[in-house]
This record gives sequence, C-alpha cells and structure tokens, in this order.
Amino acid sequence: MLQALINIFRIPDLRNRVFFTLSMLMIYRVGFWIPLPGVDQAKLEDFAKKASEGAGGFGRFMEYASIFTGGDFGRSTIFGLGIMPYITAAIIFQLLQNAVPRLQELKKEGATGQQKITEWTRYATVGLCFVQSMMWLKYMGAQGMVQQVFTVGTNNQLLFTFAGITALTAGSMFLMWLGEQIDKYGIGNGVSLILTAGIISRMPNAVVWIAKNFDPSQQQESPLGVLGLLFLVAAFVFVVAGAILITVAQRRIPIQQAKHTRGRRVYGGQRHYLPLRVNHAGVMPIIFASSLMIFPSAIFGWMNTRAAFIPAESFWSWWVNVTLFLSNNIQPGQYPYVVCEIVLIYFFSYFWTTVVFSPEEMAKQLRDHGSFIPGLRPGPRTAEYLETVMERVTYVGAGFLAIIAVIPAIVAQQMQIPFFVASFLGGTGLLIVVSVGLDLIQRIEANLVMRNYSGFLSAGDQGRGQRIRGPRG
Repeated sequence: MLQALINIFRIPDLRNRVFFTLSMLMIYRVGFWIPLPGVDQAKLEDFAKKASEGAGGFGRFMEYASIFTGGDFGRSTIFGLGIMPYITAAIIFQLLQNAVPRLQELKKEGATGQQKITEWTRYATVGLCFVQSMMWLKYMGAQGMVQQVFTVGTNNQLLFTFAGITALTAGSMFLMWLGEQIDKYGIGNGVSLILTAGIISRMPNAVVWIAKNFDPSQQQESPLGVLGLLFLVAAFVFVVAGAILITVAQRRIPIQQAKHTRGRRVYGGQRHYLPLRVNHAGVMPIIFASSLMIFPSAIFGWMNTRAAFIPAESFWSWWVNVTLFLSNNIQPGQYPYVVCEIVLIYFFSYFWTTVVFSPEEMAKQLRDHGSFIPGLRPGPRTAEYLETVMERVTYVGAGFLAIIAVIPAIVAQQMQIPFFVASFLGGTGLLIVVSVGLDLIQRIEANLVMRNYSGFLSAGDQGRGQRIRGPRG
C-alpha cells in the first residue's frame, strides 16, 4: 500500500489531479469557519447543544442534517446548507426521468440531453437553496438567535434576511461549482467527495469525546470503560467490513454472445457475465427511511407536550397516556421505531430498484447486441428472469441495509453515548464514506495500471511496487 502511494506521486498528471482535489476540499472546509452576518453564534451553539442532548425529534433532525451539511448547526456559516440542495435536486430529476416523457426523450439523446437535464438541476438547486435558507433564517429569528441590531426596524430585518439568503445560496452554488471542478481537473466524483469530506470532518469530535469519557476503572459514573471501548472498535471494524461487502457484492448472470459468420471467419461466441449489484439502491433507502422517521418522533413529542395541559378529570385525559406512550416508543433505538424503520428500508429498496432498474430495457439491449442468457429465450422471458433475480438480491441487500441502519441508534441508546459518536458505527454516513472511498481507490488504481504501475489492488510481483513491463520490456 505504501508503495502504491509512492507510485501516485511518480506520475505527474495523477499527482496534479490528487493535489488539485485536496486543495478544493481544503477550500470547502475553510468556508465552514465563515459565519453568517447577524447571527448570534453563542445563542445558536447553546440552542444546538440543548437540542442534540434532548430526545426530541428536532434534536434528532439537527444531528441527522449536520451529517450531510458537513458541520453542525451550532455554527451557522455560509456553507450551512452544504451540497445537499444539489443532491436533492439531482435525486428529484432522476425520479422524474421515469415519469416525465420530455425527460425520457432527453435521457435517450445522450450527452446533449444529459447536459440539458444538468442545467435544469442547477436551476432547481437555486430554488431549493432559497426555500431552505428562508426557513432556517425564519427559525433562527423566532428562537431569538439574531443579533439585536438586526431585530429592530423592518429595514434591518430585511437586510438580515437578504444577506442570509444570498450567503447560503451562494455558498451551496459555490460548492456545486467546486464539485464540477473536481470532476474536470481532479480525480473522483466531486459532489460525492465534498459530501464525504463533510462526514469525515465530524470524526475528530467523536474521537475527542471517547478520549474524554474513557475510564479504565469502569466506575458507575463512567459512560465508557474498557469493554465499551473494545466493543466500539470491534463494531466499527465489523460494520465497515460489512459496508464494503454490501457495496461490492454482485450477482453475476452468465451471458452468451451469439456467433456471427462473416466470410470464412466466425465472430462472437464468447461468454460474459452480467453483474447485478446486491445493493442496487445504494444509500437511498436509508436516507428516505431515516428522513421520514424523524417526523413521527417530532410530532408525537409535540403532542405529548400539548397533552400535558389537559386536566386529569377531563374526558380527554386518556389522550395523555396515548401521547406519552407514542412519544416514548417512537424514538430512535426503541422497538417500534426500529421495526418501522426496517419496513421503510425494505419498501424504499424495492421502490428505488423499480425506478432505476428496467429489466425490459436490459433484455432489449441484450437482444440488440446479439447476446442471451443460456436456457432463456431473448425478450420477455429474459426480462422476467432478470426481474425475479433482482427481487431476490434486493431482499438480501435491504436486509444488510436494515442492519447497518439500526446499529447506531441501538448502540447510542444502550451505551448512553451521543448519536454523533454512534453514527460512525453504521447508517447513511458510513455507507457514503465506504462507497466513495472504494470508487476513489478504483479510479486511482485504473490510472496506475494504465501507466504500467502497480496499484492498491495488485498482487504477486506487481504488489511490490515495481513498474509493470510490457512484452518487450
């Protein structure tokens, strides 16, 4: 591995791409230290701390949203919205491509149509940034987190709102531009790398918390002892290995190419494999399920606080017990919450696979290229077989996703540790980091092998870091 890293810096083009990518990510992280004008950072930090320590749905929402924005809501900066508005717009258009005929036509046009869809995605990103920044600024104003000079007079309030919306929107659009520059001049997927850098930036805080709360004596007041630390380390290694397994796992279907006779020569007849990913939906099911489960916990918590004002002798006193039961059980780590989240993960896994994967289109492409699955007739029979196989592998992939998704909430509740620490034991953030890391390694490996250098995945004599010689070398 060390030799592979050295090989990266032996190639000028690859070295420049790596340095350019790192410099863009450094610029991205610098923006998180530039605060929004007019925001009382001390009050915001205190409010965020109290919300994250509580069991309410809003605190859960703040912890979940901070994973994707790359920072925490204790600091409101110009990059406060992160890259998520662009990712959200891209997901929306990906879903609409299978429902809107105009988008389907653009998709079939190739690069020209994709460029038009990308342009519309950028416009939608601006709209999402405007709406999200407006909501966030209004909420901060309602909670008294705006400096006093901007709360007096209508003009000052308009100035604060205009400056905040402009800064947050410009920050997200700048991050989108950074991602495009990484795609063009760097290495890896720019948007994914920015999102991954934001997730990894939270790891030092988790390590610091573990170091401060670790107590080898295992006293009663200590939240983390030797066994607890060993469990966290072992769980982290196990979950990372499982995330890698589910990311690269494939169901390979044998494909036979038909033979073609041209003159005296026979072409084709080779045997290939059609790889179907076990986790074809990626991280989308966990994102959708976790997002939806935030709302019931927040709503039931709000209903419980309102039900507390009902008199004990009132006819509606039974409603107090109902809301108390719901607010206590529809919380992360509780059994009803876990069951509902698992059901949603399975539902969105099949939903996303149905939207993205088209067995009829794949069967048509195989037929047009003169390929077929041995034992199956091309056309509808092949499409039916592909759909059946995909349904079975999606069931297994959704099961892995469900296990990885519920581990952080269960560990956080049972071990009494903060969620930002337990989030590195699974969930959306870990899957994103693993998938983006694997993609980056594969791209670097491809560049090394293309220039006859051994890479991270090389074995044998190539694994010693020597340059691979050609037939004449």
